[in-house]
Amino acid sequence: MTITPITPADSGIRVAVSTVIFSQRDGRIVLPLVRRTRDPHEGQWALPGGWVDAAENLDATASRTLAETTGLAPSYLEQLYAFGDIGRSPERVVSIVYWALVREDVARAAEQHNVEWFDVSELPELAFDHTQIVDYALWRLRNKVGYSRIAHGFLPSHFTLADLREVYESILGKRLDPANFRRQVENSGTLIPTDDFRTGSHRPARLYRYNHDVELAERGPLPH
Repeated sequence: MTITPITPADSGIRVAVSTVIFSQRDGRIVLPLVRRTRDPHEGQWALPGGWVDAAENLDATASRTLAETTGLAPSYLEQLYAFGDIGRSPERVVSIVYWALVREDVARAAEQHNVEWFDVSELPELAFDHTQIVDYALWRLRNKVGYSRIAHGFLPSHFTLADLREVYESILGKRLDPANFRRQVENSGTLIPTDDFRTGSHRPARLYRYNHDVELAERGPLPH
């Protein structure tokens, strides 16, 4: 007897990619949402995404759908999780979810029609299971900031320690002691002090840059 394997097309399963994009604005973590223009959930806000092309790798799909829906090119992009509960959509859809980081200047320059930025603590009702997806991505971000330099993905090439501390405070949702924070990051080996300073109404603040010999985040043995 010959057994014919069931393919995704035969079983009615469709595969999509969605992306949770985090940026920082005014001391808050924000993310862009896209208003749906068709059923199901027409008119509701949702994460940007799209269908996987059969001739396209998943990372390429994530980058393409981000560009098409939001115009954004992230500074960091990582696969997060697969969401595939049977009842998450009227048709059987498995979503490969990514999470991404975008600098504030890039986020502001890519404002597009039908896309709006929301504070992660003040999200509207989202389509499908996208609230659960955002919650999981936030949990991953807050955990990863403790053992990697993932926070640098929100910053430009040169920044002050106060800039970096503000990002950490935005992610963790709490104030950090400036002296302790300075001591920890200066001993981490992830920053290189420059000879430049930011001047203004306060005492000049030294600018730092990334140590590119240190990975933004450890993603294990998978190819980057």
